[in-house]
This record gives sequence, C-alpha cells and structure tokens, in this order.
Amino acid sequence: MDFAVFLTVQSFVIIFVLLHNSTGFVGHEDDFRRNVSMELNPGLKTPSTGVGLVHVRAVGSNDTLHFLFCSQGAPALILVHTNSSSSYVHIDWDAVLAGNFSGSLKVLPESSVQFSSAVVLTRLWEYDDVNDTGDPQDPFSFFPPYELQDFSWNDLNKTIDLAKLSATLCGRNNSNTFRNGSLCLAFSAFGSKGRDAIWPGLLHNANSSKLRIWLDDVLPRSNQSRFALELQTVSSAKQRDHVDVLKSIDDEYTPSIFKVSQWVSSPGNESSEILGYTQWKPVAYRSAQPKFEDATPCRHSNPVLLSQLPPSGWVKAFFEDGLQMSALNLTFSIAGDPFYNTTNYLSWSVLVGLGVPPQDSFSPLVMTIMAVGLGTPLALILFGGVFACIFKRGQQPQGYEPIN
Repeated sequence: MDFAVFLTVQSFVIIFVLLHNSTGFVGHEDDFRRNVSMELNPGLKTPSTGVGLVHVRAVGSNDTLHFLFCSQGAPALILVHTNSSSSYVHIDWDAVLAGNFSGSLKVLPESSVQFSSAVVLTRLWEYDDVNDTGDPQDPFSFFPPYELQDFSWNDLNKTIDLAKLSATLCGRNNSNTFRNGSLCLAFSAFGSKGRDAIWPGLLHNANSSKLRIWLDDVLPRSNQSRFALELQTVSSAKQRDHVDVLKSIDDEYTPSIFKVSQWVSSPGNESSEILGYTQWKPVAYRSAQPKFEDATPCRHSNPVLLSQLPPSGWVKAFFEDGLQMSALNLTFSIAGDPFYNTTNYLSWSVLVGLGVPPQDSFSPLVMTIMAVGLGTPLALILFGGVFACIFKRGQQPQGYEPIN
C-alpha cells in the first residue's frame, strides 16, 4: 500500500512541476506599472497642418519609455528608453517646418538614453495569385508596390484619444484603387498588464505598445489579389538575423493559433539580454469583427540588412546612419484561402516594446480543466489502490489454522 501511495503522490508532483515550468504557468504575473501620458506635437506653439507626432511618456520608478507615433513620410513607431524619470522630448520645430528633419528630434538628456529602435511600414505589396499558391515566388505576379512614404495621412489631432492612450492614422494615395479605401494604423500605449478583447488577443504589459494595421475597401488589381507588407527597422542594438517562432499548447486567446513570432534586439549574441522586441501572432483577419472563419495565416521572410535609414522624416530626425537597419516582408493568406476581394478587408496586429516580450499564460479556467483532467484519473488510481489494499487485508486469516 505504501508503495502504491508513493507512486501516486510522485505522479502528482511530476504534473505540478511540468505545469509550473511551462511558459504558460498562471502564476507568472507582471504587476509592474508605469505612469503614462500622451500629447500631440510636443513643444509646437502654433498648430500647423501636415505635421503629426504623437508622444507617449511612460514613467517608471527610475526610468522612462518614450513612444513616438508619426507619419511624416512612411508611418513609424519610435521607442526610446532612458534611465531617468525626468527625460523629455525636444523638437526643433523651426527646422522641421522648414523641411530639415535631420537631427531635429532629441530625447534629453542624451546621456540618459539606453536603447532606441523604430519600426517603419514602408511598402504594401499586391500580387496576382492566379495559381492560388499563397506563395508569391514569381516576381512577375507582383503589381507595382504602394510606397507608403507617398501616401497622404489624416490629421492625428482628429483621432488622438488622450484618455484611451490611442491614436489612428489612415492614409491613401492618388490612385483609383484607393478612391474609397484606406490603409490604417491604430496605435495604443499601456500602463499595466492586459490583453486585447478582440482577436488575436495579444498580451501586453507596461513596457509594450501596439499597432493594429488594416486594409479596408481598397480596390484589388486582380480577382486573385493577395497582399504583403514590408517592415523596416532601426535599432541601437544588434537585431537578430532571424525571427524566433515560439510554440504553445494553448490557443485559448487566439483560436487555432499555437505560435507566436518575435524579432528581438540584444547587445551581443543569442544568450545576451533582450533589449527590445517586435512580437506578433502569425494570423490576420478578413473582418473588422473577426470570427473563427475570418482567420488567415501570415508568414514572414528572413530579415535582410539595409544600408540606409527608412523613408520616414521623424526616423531621420532622431537616428543617424551607422545603426543596424533591417527589413522583412509579411505575407497574408495561404493556398485555398479566400482572396482579398471576398471581404475587401485585412487586419494584422503587432507589439513593439522594451525588454523580454510578454509570454502567454494559462487562464484559471484552463488550469482548472487541466487539474481535473489530470487529477481525476490519479485520484481514482489512488483511492482504488487504497480500497484494494484494505479489502485484501480484510481477507487475511486471523491467527494459526491447522492443516488437515
């Protein structure tokens, strides 16, 4: 009996250890908070059309995160981390309004800057997937790309929401395909840990920001059109030459998706501390209010190094040449998926943040189901073994019985 009980208890211990060491253990909470504020065009005394810069200042106990969401040229999101709780943004507006962006944006004191990076959306690709492969390998299938630096973007003053720490950029070019359509980017900042209410339900924390990007009612140039998006990045640290794809056993927050992709920056090799990241789930949606059937996979190319800064005025205002610059493409849909003209809508979300990317955790509901599912059979074995031992002992003869 003692041996059976020992084996059963040991099984319980093994299950607990496996759950505890899982990347999704429910106890891994992040209660860190920042004091977050948002402003438009910091330091600009006279409102000016054609200029848009949203600044988020997220203050910790001894550091500050600055997020800059901007649209001069290709739309960009800049992240700057300082080791001071009093650092601030300074802009030479006279130079900016004169079109001289170089060196016009600084975070002061400059000696407090520990890490900086930028993510820039540079091109929207469209290709004719006539063979329905979902794999744009044929260069002749591509239409001329949409250069996002040439788009006209809306006035951020009309979309900024200081209470919700959000702002939206919508842009279009002069072609007939964008006559009634637009490409939009919704930026959000956060002061604490949380999760999106709608899919893909990305987990964020106080060191995160989010971009939700969608293409709406754009006229496709073929009946079999699919799209891809080019991202360019700048980093003060070394950005890895590959995207890490992490697997999970839980799809509770993003049904049917068991992976998360993240592209990180670190000062040295693979084992070095992670300074910043770009993280996304490999899924896009064909509806603004997505249902399960609206999901479509997305894939990324291998990153490539670039030799010049992305075509964004504000990126050129803050960064100098000589930093690491990279790019990759994200393609949406696979073979057999509906083409873009089925709904004329496509959305994708990405996190940009400081430090180690957030990791999904099992919810209490999932943990309860796992505990019941794994614990019930073991409990039956335990009580069955105990009952069998007691019954067997009750069958043993008491004292000496003579043999005939």
